Amino acid sequence: MTGIGKSFLGARVLSEVDLEAAAGEVHAVVGENGAGKSTLMKILAGVYTPDEGTIEIDGKVMAFGHPLQAQKARVAIIYQEFTLLPERTVAENVFLGREPVRRGLVDRAAMEKTTARLLEELGEDGFGPRDLVRRLSVPQQQVVEIVKALSVDARIVVMDEPTAALAEHEVELLYGLVRRLRERGIAVVYISHRLREIFELADRVTVLKDGARVATAPIDRLTTTELVRLMVGRELSDYYPPRASGPPGETLLAVSGGGNTKLDGIDLELRAGEIVGLAGLQGSGRTELVKALFGAGPFTRGEMTPKRPGSVRDGIGAGIGLVTEDRKAEGLVLHQSVKDNALLVARTRKGPKASVMGLLERVRLTPARAEQEVRYLSGGNQQKVALAKWLTVAPKVLLFDEPTRGVDVGAKAAIHELIRELAEDGIGVLMISSELPELIGMSDRIVVLRDGRIAGQLPAGSSEEAVMHLAAGS
Repeated sequence: MTGIGKSFLGARVLSEVDLEAAAGEVHAVVGENGAGKSTLMKILAGVYTPDEGTIEIDGKVMAFGHPLQAQKARVAIIYQEFTLLPERTVAENVFLGREPVRRGLVDRAAMEKTTARLLEELGEDGFGPRDLVRRLSVPQQQVVEIVKALSVDARIVVMDEPTAALAEHEVELLYGLVRRLRERGIAVVYISHRLREIFELADRVTVLKDGARVATAPIDRLTTTELVRLMVGRELSDYYPPRASGPPGETLLAVSGGGNTKLDGIDLELRAGEIVGLAGLQGSGRTELVKALFGAGPFTRGEMTPKRPGSVRDGIGAGIGLVTEDRKAEGLVLHQSVKDNALLVARTRKGPKASVMGLLERVRLTPARAEQEVRYLSGGNQQKVALAKWLTVAPKVLLFDEPTRGVDVGAKAAIHELIRELAEDGIGVLMISSELPELIGMSDRIVVLRDGRIAGQLPAGSSEEAVMHLAAGS
């Protein structure tokens, strides 16, 4: 891709961007939200037409006016949010819109045979071509997306935030899949906010900032600090704000013997001014625990202070807030304005409410954006709105489920600072994160879950290995 430029409604989104990927290479594309990464990839995939510049594949100039034209040129894109139909089989999803036909009818046998072969090539034996997609786990659905790409004999595969919905141990499975694609001579263009992934997988990296290419370099010639500086245009000498110097305050939340169908024997205490990290592998019960504390999936046994909530309304009334893992599906109303979203919780309660404009400024959102629909904000700014809606009712306890998932490195730093500020104001914070460096960097102590029970606790600054030993039961 050479000299790519693109504008929307007069606003310049990309300006003279160059990108090159070789056969058998993993080429990472990084940058803050709004840097132009997704727009550049959608141009490559035929979703958008560039205003300027050219695309060449194997030395031949291409002009894509439709995604099907890009597919025919053997370009496949795997979006962060999967494009699968849950009520159809794996094979039907793989061949959606280009089903093979025999004697005027869809040749299901051919679809299933090809799908089975591709699954075998990827080493996937946990499901087959006839399984319904809705019955698959998130990592298995990711495999289906990759099989779709291979089924069109793609030579270029774009992966947009492929690990955003994966737990730590599932990420390793994806790494193996990416390496298999590289071994097959496929060029993989890999977009991610997780720097560890970039250094694990990429051969080269291109950095975009404000719609322009800042640099392209072999990954082994960069350090993490240098890459961050290229992305955000400033030094981030420390990823995480300093921990509180004094002891935590009074106990705000306590559970003894808490349990339900997914949890058992939960003993947990959270104090004012404290950030407690909640670690564990997928299925360990982390999300189920915070939802039970909030009242979205309440405990059926055990004691809790404040009183065990029987509903979300009870949790809100007790001064507990939950910033959910899936902000788009559970945390925000995307077609409403920033202001309306910030008032979602406040409208359920009587009494004084904080100034919305003041809160938007506190979470680093310009008040001028108050009337803008939330769906048009970047992931980082959407997360700030999801947090602001709880600050309107001055909660005593805030539960965060993956607070920086799908958020760029600059917005992550801002969210980390906000969480620490809230703790300094006396709020008790319980935080889930699948990124162990984040969990270790932010937490005053770490509680590790395994199979619905607390496997142990670790002090601030513990190693990733110590957390994983408890989480995996080794």
